[in-house]
Amino acid sequence: MKDLAQSVELGVSQRKGVNATRPKVWLKNELVRVGLAESLCTYVMMVFGLGSVAQVVTGQGAFGQYISINLGFGLGVTMGVHVGGKVSGAHMNAAVSLTMCAFGRLAWKMLPLYVFAQLLGSFLAAGTIYAVYYEAIYDYCGGNLTVTGVKATAGIFATYPAPYLSLLAGFIDQVFGTAMLLLCLMALSDQRNKPAPAGSEPVAVGLLVLLIGISLGSNSGYAINPTRDIAPRVFTAIAGWGADVFRSGNGWWWVPLVAPPIGGVLGGGLYKALVEMHHPSLSEQDDRLMEEEAAPLGKQENICANLCV
Repeated sequence: MKDLAQSVELGVSQRKGVNATRPKVWLKNELVRVGLAESLCTYVMMVFGLGSVAQVVTGQGAFGQYISINLGFGLGVTMGVHVGGKVSGAHMNAAVSLTMCAFGRLAWKMLPLYVFAQLLGSFLAAGTIYAVYYEAIYDYCGGNLTVTGVKATAGIFATYPAPYLSLLAGFIDQVFGTAMLLLCLMALSDQRNKPAPAGSEPVAVGLLVLLIGISLGSNSGYAINPTRDIAPRVFTAIAGWGADVFRSGNGWWWVPLVAPPIGGVLGGGLYKALVEMHHPSLSEQDDRLMEEEAAPLGKQENICANLCV
C-alpha cells in the first residue's frame, strides 16, 4: 500500500509537471521542524497582537479601541494555529506546553525546545513591531520612553497591572485566566466529548482567546502566557525603556511568568477530574449510539403498525 501511494503521488506530480522529489533544503530532523514551526507561529500571533496594541496606543483612539486589541490577539492566535498547528501543535504559550507535558500529551524533553521557540518568536515580534511603529511611538511620546504615566508606551509590548491591582489580586487574576484557557482548550480537543469540528480548531481557539480578553482582560492585560510577556519585556529593557520594565507595578514582571503555568495545570486538571476521567468506555459509547440509531426505527415501526390497523 505504501508503494502504491508513492507511485500514485509520483504519477499525479508528473502529470502536473512537478518534480516529486523533496527539495534539497527539506529538514529531516523533527526537532528542528517543530522548533521552527513553533517559533514562526508564535511570531505571527505576537506580531498581530502587539501590532494591534501599538496602533491603538499611538493612534490615541483614532485607529481602534480596547476591542481592537482583543480581536488582534484572537485573530493572531487563529493565524498562528494555521501556521504551525499540524507541525508543532501551535502552543505559542509556555503554560500550554507545560500543561500538555503534565498530562502526558507532550514529552517533557520537548518542553525546553517549545519554550525557547516561543521566547524567540515573541522577542523577534517585539523587535518587528518596534521597527514598524518606531516613528509613531516617538511621535506619540516625544522621544521619552516611559513605563508609567500619560504617555507610557512600554505597555505596547508587555503587560502591566491596573493602578488599583495588588500583586496578590494580579496573581489570582493570571491563575484564573490561564485556568479558563486550558480548561476550554482541553474541552475543544476532547474527541469523546464535544470537540471543535475538524478544520475549525484555529477559529475556535482564536475565539477562546478573544473571549478571555473581553471578559478577563482589564485587570492586567490578560498575559496568560509567560513567554508572551517576558520576551517583549526583555526587549523593551534593551531598547530604551530600561530597568523600569521590571520595577513597575511593585515588581509585577514575575507574576505573568509564574502564575500562568500554575493556572494552566489547575485548569487542565479540573477538566480532566470533572469530565474527561468519567467518560464511559468505548464499548458503552458504541452501545449507546446503537440504541440512539435504533430508536427512530422503532418509532417508525410503531407508526406503521398504527396506520395499518
